[in-house]
Amino acid sequence: MARADVFDLASLSLVAGEGRKLDLEVSLDEISFSGQAYEIEPDVVPVRIDIAKMMGEGWSLRLRFAASLTGPCMRCLIDARPLFEIDAREIDQPGGGEDLDSPYVNEAQELDVRSWAHDAFALALPAQILCREDCAGLCPVCGADLNEDPGHEHEPEPDPRWAALRDLKLD
Repeated sequence: MARADVFDLASLSLVAGEGRKLDLEVSLDEISFSGQAYEIEPDVVPVRIDIAKMMGEGWSLRLRFAASLTGPCMRCLIDARPLFEIDAREIDQPGGGEDLDSPYVNEAQELDVRSWAHDAFALALPAQILCREDCAGLCPVCGADLNEDPGHEHEPEPDPRWAALRDLKLD
């Protein structure tokens, strides 16, 4: 499998209606959530790109790959490693307007595979990175892992509005 962070689409010499499947490898940079870095594994990801030449010098592109994100769970802080399946599509049709102008294909007909894969991966991520879907997190009082002790609880704190009554002496 060839490594290609940028791929020259013109080198395929496709005519309108013709297509190809390419198996490439691309390197991906880490992703940051609220200042916390998460590594993408593997760091060189095998990708499949379906390329079809359209009428008017345009391209229809599809990118597929799977990768894991490694870093702390946002609820319990243990190492999380969820796997994500990415399936992204792009259309680049010169003169077709903003919606049909892919930011990943330049005027020299080069496809920026690395940027596209990174952006597609980032867009596929959930709002929180979790070690598992049903992660219970940490106890807000003592920090105990609620995944290990689901019945964990504390005596309820007295209502602070009644604090003055504790100092009342009734003899």
